[in-house]
Amino acid sequence: MSAIRWPGGAGCAASFSFDVDGESAVLAAAPSAAGSLSTMTHQAYGPLVGVRRLLEVLERTGTRSTFFVPGYTAELHPGTVRDIAAAGHEIAHHGYHHLKPAGLSTAEQIEQLDRGSDALERVSGIRPVGYRAPMWDLSWEMPGLLAARGFRYDSSLMDDDAPYLLAPDPASGAAIVEIPIQWALDDWEQYCYLPDVTELGPIQTPQHAVELWRSELDGIRRFGGCWVLTNHPFLSGRPGRATALEAFIAEVRAMPDVWVATLGEIAELTVAASPAPRPLPRIEP
Repeated sequence: MSAIRWPGGAGCAASFSFDVDGESAVLAAAPSAAGSLSTMTHQAYGPLVGVRRLLEVLERTGTRSTFFVPGYTAELHPGTVRDIAAAGHEIAHHGYHHLKPAGLSTAEQIEQLDRGSDALERVSGIRPVGYRAPMWDLSWEMPGLLAARGFRYDSSLMDDDAPYLLAPDPASGAAIVEIPIQWALDDWEQYCYLPDVTELGPIQTPQHAVELWRSELDGIRRFGGCWVLTNHPFLSGRPGRATALEAFIAEVRAMPDVWVATLGEIAELTVAASPAPRPLPRIEP
């Protein structure tokens, strides 16, 4: 059970988050995809159409969300990012070029981190305090880089069911909140098929995806913790999927034992609970 006391006597927390990858995710994985107009339009659907539809879903259900945006996407689609901010949602960091930090040098990680923060602040007027690693592939160095830059939280790791304080360098006293995620709570695994870029198998129906997500939420409601769903506007922004997601959000919001919040709000509550920070684990090869 989580040691955090959720508002209103809720037994668990839940958050609906969105990664606005746009074209950046495919370009990072396969730069040659830039030569395919079809592939680029598949990705552009997110910031051009999907985000708008999902903002309407969130407005109708009275839900505030966290949108993780690569700096490259913010510069390519600035109006979309401004629309997210104007609707009252949290804008958080998702790299610049959507490059996995684990494959970069420390200098390259710093460049991607600072460049992404600058781009988001320039476009939205908001300097992000939340971070999610592209492809959820966080490096060993990144927690310390985030803490040094005043980030409040990360949402990339998978070693717990509840948020916790992570101390990259216990000697400095700096810590960030870690809000764990897991692969079962990602629409990419359910809906994404891109030849030569990512082939995950048959595309599932929204009913299949929601059934999986609901089962994980049922478990969190029983054992306590924090349920975080990650959706991508180029996937879950499609009409049938957005319709199913809206019904599911409304269902979750009607659960009296579930506190629905942004990741920033969850991070603030975790800090207020003042649990002892965990040191960054060290794995020797």
